[in-house]
Amino acid sequence: MAEDPRDWDEATRAVRGGLARSPYGEISEALFLTQSFAYDSAQAADERFAGGPGFIYQRFGNPTTAVFEERLALMEGAEICRATASGMSAVHVALTGLLRAGDHLVAGRALFGSCRWIISEWLPRFGVEATYVDATDPAAWREAVRPNTRAFLVESPANPLLEVTPIGAVAEIAHAAGAKLVVDNVFATPIFQKPLALGADIVVYSATKHIDGQGRVLGGAILGAEQLMTEAYKDILRHTGPALSPFNAWVLLKGLETLDLRVRRQAENAVRVSDAIAAHRKVQAVRYPSRPDHPQAGLVANQMSGGGNVVAFDLGSREAAWRFLDALQIVDISNNLGDAKSMATHPSTTTHRSMPEAERLAIGLTEGWVRMSVGLEGARDLVRDVSRALDAA
Repeated sequence: MAEDPRDWDEATRAVRGGLARSPYGEISEALFLTQSFAYDSAQAADERFAGGPGFIYQRFGNPTTAVFEERLALMEGAEICRATASGMSAVHVALTGLLRAGDHLVAGRALFGSCRWIISEWLPRFGVEATYVDATDPAAWREAVRPNTRAFLVESPANPLLEVTPIGAVAEIAHAAGAKLVVDNVFATPIFQKPLALGADIVVYSATKHIDGQGRVLGGAILGAEQLMTEAYKDILRHTGPALSPFNAWVLLKGLETLDLRVRRQAENAVRVSDAIAAHRKVQAVRYPSRPDHPQAGLVANQMSGGGNVVAFDLGSREAAWRFLDALQIVDISNNLGDAKSMATHPSTTTHRSMPEAERLAIGLTEGWVRMSVGLEGARDLVRDVSRALDAA
């Protein structure tokens, strides 16, 4: 009797989940770089289009993409996963599949800039209203609920200041209101946090980040229960075309094989880097989820099994932040994160540039903050580079 992959350890799922070999018996998963598929007969085509097993067209599904989806679903503890072309396409589909004209959305106010654009600029064109709340405060979520509230959206930890939301409490509020909770789990990764197990209905990822983790391709994913995923997303994915390239799916599959190893090493490095940053005289504040001085340290300990690889810190002014960035010799200045290479950025002028200043200040994002994604370099080298750049700040 074959083993149930759901009984495997996380690391085994990452390497062997969803494995489906062709008749050639390849070790590395096959890349099916094809737009469409042939049928043995007209009747076979009819059966396939009627919902029978098999593939029809790359926009609807692909064998390589299907392996990626099954593997990530196993790692997340989800019934089903659907891959998309980018993380933002995943967020867009996750929300539009749940919302209709006249509906209301509640979202944590600390969100990536493109997510805020979808909520503040795009969805209102189709009659969807939104309210932003302090995502760390369950009472704020409860007070924001309206009779027409249909979805909640949260990033936890949030970009860029790493605030953490009590997912279980917010899920209870959403469900009591008849709404679905969507959690962007990018910063935590499926290794350090399981939002579905905490009560979330939908999890979204930018697979561009840690899942690829090596700066190569874009990708996204939406995960949840099969019934909800089918009702909310089957048609929109089929007909609007945010399909993941099979080549990108293959690259992301290879990324999943080493995800557990990479993010745990990155987290170890991030602990050492955050300690060095916190000890420097020019740093006014530091945020890293597993530090005891994190504002939600108790919640982090209960909700996450690791702190991830992103550190944020405040140098007091834009000028100091830029001096720090310009003095780095190993760490790259880049707005990406989750990569094998360490990267740092100034959120106020990059990732959150489009956010109105008043809203940036409302989440505490002053111009002195730097966000650093800690990579796989030697921790000693990273600490030396960061410390030297802080001296110059």
